[in-house]
Amino acid sequence: MVKIADIDEFYRRLAQINPNPTSDLNWTNPYTLVVAVALSAQATDVGVNKATGPLFQAVDTPAKMVALGESKLKDYIKTIGLYNTKAKNVIKLSQMLIDEHDGEIPADRAALEALPGVGRKTANVVLNVAFGEPTIAVDTHVFRVSNRTGLAPGKNPLEVEKKLLKRTPEKWGLHAHHWLILHGRYTCKARKPDCMSCAVIEFCKYKAKTTL
Repeated sequence: MVKIADIDEFYRRLAQINPNPTSDLNWTNPYTLVVAVALSAQATDVGVNKATGPLFQAVDTPAKMVALGESKLKDYIKTIGLYNTKAKNVIKLSQMLIDEHDGEIPADRAALEALPGVGRKTANVVLNVAFGEPTIAVDTHVFRVSNRTGLAPGKNPLEVEKKLLKRTPEKWGLHAHHWLILHGRYTCKARKPDCMSCAVIEFCKYKAKTTL
């Protein structure tokens, strides 16, 4: 694993590249963030943004979403993978927010995970991005970077998340998952990592580094 003594510098270098990282998903309030993240499962952020641009101009509250209805929602998001299931979940979670939370997004993990289509990763994103909590959402990029570099290796996302939370210095906690996502998306790519331009290559434990 990356040495504890090197982790602070590991994050410092990622932070130097992008001091204030933000989600690539477009959103206008905590509710639209929940919807956007729920729609992003097994889909690209770019693809989700193309669909939610027009959607969020028309709908930005649970009440408006329920009024829109499942059929019309599908028309907005039909370019997104698994849109039938996602449309059902968005309508159900919107109704649940109205019935149980007065139409507001709860700043509580258990309440978020109880919403249809919202798992631990989505809850972590919402808690971090909307409410400023130092959570770490482990997507495919974070999972790959954590294992490949040796920053926080684990067999599954939850194991990686727990190790990241334990090994990440508090001062880097708020933006840690964004830095790791961006590093995985643009540098430590799945098929051909761009090791020659990697800011943290000297700390990386990946044996098959690309040098050409």
